[in-house]
Amino acid sequence: MTAKTQTSLRLDADKLTEAKVILQHLGLNFSEAVNIFTSLIVAKQGLPFDVALPNDKTLVTMRDVRMRKNLEPVALIDLQNELRRQ
Repeated sequence: MTAKTQTSLRLDADKLTEAKVILQHLGLNFSEAVNIFTSLIVAKQGLPFDVALPNDKTLVTMRDVRMRKNLEPVALIDLQNELRRQ
């Protein structure tokens, strides 16, 4: 096992609390999640997800969602079935 080091972070208190609740449901604590994130950064040699500004279509969609426009109801089972087909 490699040596561990302690670090400190400045985080928004409310978001940290919410993240800890979510992680608890996933069976992880915050330190474990940070270690996973750090390992993924090393493995990917960068962030483990795309970081980009949204394009025009995405901006319009985001605006519509905020204004509750152009929304269609969808059942959870339909989303699950769609994921299974992919």
